Amino acid sequence: MNWTVHQTITIHQLRVDSVSNSSVLQIGSAGSIRSLSQLYNTGGFTGPAAQLGGENPLSFVPLPNPT
Repeated sequence: MNWTVHQTITIHQLRVDSVSNSSVLQIGSAGSIRSLSQLYNTGGFTGPAAQLGGENPLSFVPLPNPT
């Protein structure tokens, strides 16, 4: 049996609250979704990162509330 699907999608606004390493955002239909995970060491690091402490605090940038 053959299926033919015609689809029209109109998106006026799309809001994504969070994105993680294993997130999938699908709009419409797909025959299959296969996972893919790639890890790159683009900085050429050879050891773990330094631990955060009193002399290296996180600095947060204040952002306005979304409208």
